[in-house]
Amino acid sequence: MTSEIKVAVNGVLGRMGSTVLVAAANEPGVIPVGGADIAASSNEIRIPGTDETGVLATSLKSLFQTVVPDVVVDFTNGEAAKTSILTCIENGVRVVSGSTGLSPEDLDEIAQASSAKGVGVISASNFALGAVLLMHLASIASKYFDYADLIESHHEMKVDAPSGTALSIAEAMIEGRGGSFDHNEAELETLAGTRGGSFEGINVHSARMPGRVARHEVVFGAQGQTLTMIHDSINRESFMPGVMLGVKKVVDETGLVIGLANVLGLDKLKQ
Repeated sequence: MTSEIKVAVNGVLGRMGSTVLVAAANEPGVIPVGGADIAASSNEIRIPGTDETGVLATSLKSLFQTVVPDVVVDFTNGEAAKTSILTCIENGVRVVSGSTGLSPEDLDEIAQASSAKGVGVISASNFALGAVLLMHLASIASKYFDYADLIESHHEMKVDAPSGTALSIAEAMIEGRGGSFDHNEAELETLAGTRGGSFEGINVHSARMPGRVARHEVVFGAQGQTLTMIHDSINRESFMPGVMLGVKKVVDETGLVIGLANVLGLDKLKQ
């Protein structure tokens, strides 16, 4: 790992992007050098808490013409995220991505590109360390229960439902259980959709409302008992320790790493 890691933020003018910029400015061994944002109206951005300015551009391609960082942190969505990540790989820039909406085919394409170029990419549905631990613990508990519900709630501006984190939790639960959960079928559903979506027998429910950043709740059921696991992200700063950990780890990677659990080594605990 290099002694000082130069970091740029894609979507730097957004709420998450600006939070990442502040975190990078405060992180030892990390130097924010600017970012890209489609809403950029100048060519420089103030680095929070310093007298320094960084480069600001309307796209990553434009940014790389002026400065080439070691790592780009990206929190965009879907097709925009894939394009951004591939642009970084083509330019030899590592990526830490919390982007949602990437399909398995997208991740395969990113994996092939990153491996071919030897450029590290870390893609995670959630960078809150507690959420990653919830995912890990839920996968363990899944072996011992036959029924499960998964409830997630986010702010009203979130475009996808269920959240990428909820899907990752559900996938981890199925993997940990080694198969589907039992699932109750209502004989009379007086309001369509009340039971939520079904993922391999897990009832998945999504709520969207102001005042909430992110909550994920897993409820396991068995005869005479339930087990509930909850993780709350109170603010966007909750994701920053995980993001900065990813920034420091990705410089040593030469391919795609999926999930912060793999960065933390939790995957090895299952072996």
